[in-house]
Amino acid sequence: MSTLSQRDISSIWHPYTQMKNAQLPIPIVKGEGTYLFDEKGNKYIDAISSWWVNIHGHSHPYIAEKVHEQFKQLEHVIFAGFTHPKAVELAERLLKRLPANQSKIFYSDDGSTAVEVGIKMAIQYWHNQGIKKNKIIAFKNAYHGDTFGAMSVSGRSIFTHSFSEHLFNVEFIDIPVHGNEKNSFQQLQNALQSNDAAAFIFEPLVLGAGGMIMYEPEILKKILTLCKEKNVISIADEVMTGFGRTGKFFATDHIDTNPDIICLSKGLTGGVMPLGVTSCSQKIYDTFLSDDKTKTLYHGHSFTANPLACTAACASLDLFDNPETFENIDRIIKKHKDFKISLEGNLSINEVRQRGTILAIELKTINQTGYLNDLKDQLQNFFLSKHIILRPLGNVIYILPPYCISNDDLDFVYNAILEFINK
Repeated sequence: MSTLSQRDISSIWHPYTQMKNAQLPIPIVKGEGTYLFDEKGNKYIDAISSWWVNIHGHSHPYIAEKVHEQFKQLEHVIFAGFTHPKAVELAERLLKRLPANQSKIFYSDDGSTAVEVGIKMAIQYWHNQGIKKNKIIAFKNAYHGDTFGAMSVSGRSIFTHSFSEHLFNVEFIDIPVHGNEKNSFQQLQNALQSNDAAAFIFEPLVLGAGGMIMYEPEILKKILTLCKEKNVISIADEVMTGFGRTGKFFATDHIDTNPDIICLSKGLTGGVMPLGVTSCSQKIYDTFLSDDKTKTLYHGHSFTANPLACTAACASLDLFDNPETFENIDRIIKKHKDFKISLEGNLSINEVRQRGTILAIELKTINQTGYLNDLKDQLQNFFLSKHIILRPLGNVIYILPPYCISNDDLDFVYNAILEFINK
């Protein structure tokens, strides 16, 4: 009889995977807290929150209970011309936590679609006013998703090269990492001189898939201030950085200059169900209000504002109302800081970066850096042999755990990293 892994490989095409030489996938049958269990009962520490989504731990009983209750009441309803209690509750609760200038919530399915909506809002904002502004500005090496608009504003890479002729043009500027702030800001100033920029899109403080590249709040504030002065719409892609990941509820909470549009997903539902949100300021929303129906935002998804997903998100917010959640966040931050200090001077490491609960270790390598670095598979297989789920970005090991992870499990992950680095 075929195993679950063999049945999988005969019928499923996996993401980001060269299927010709892919190893059999590990069959996971149960999740509990920080752990995932395979069909043989082996336990794995999920140190990357299953692609950065699972913030409170797997199969959280409170979220499960709330979703079960909702399922018995209402599982789905078309969201054009209809609404439901959990969509309204979630929107109201998010707006209380988002920056004060955010006024409206638009629902979609995931991070990529949340970004698509944000880009369309920004471009149509100008179109609805009869103003010709089409240029989008973004950071090099950014990643905003795999749909075509999101790919267009992402850095050109292996994720996009097959589709390069089909992507719209974007002006990319350097990431303002330490020592390169002045150059990056000058590039932005140059890009804004022609007065044709519709929007600037950015991952606040941490560029995720680009290699957990980090920059400081001060330069982000300066960049957004310039965008406001030049009347350019700013779009914050908080898909990865939202919901406590950087030590504050949103990464943009580290500054007092607010973006015009904010994109959310991943931790939005506690990692339980797919859901995307794009919030916007009142000035964005107002340009779509018209007797002219061509000024409508014609965008939607079949599962927009799904009641089960909205319920999971509300339950996740309930858990954030419990002080224990941010106590755990602060605990993880301190543990990461201590481990970061212990790595200082290690000759195998180029750089250690930390922002909140995100810790990234960039290893020295004789091969190319980046996603295709030869170390990636070696690292991943080593950690799996230790029953730790880490998915390195090339030569960058990162830890992005659920907030329920114990100190003992963190130490186990740290020690495994040290074992690999020092072997």
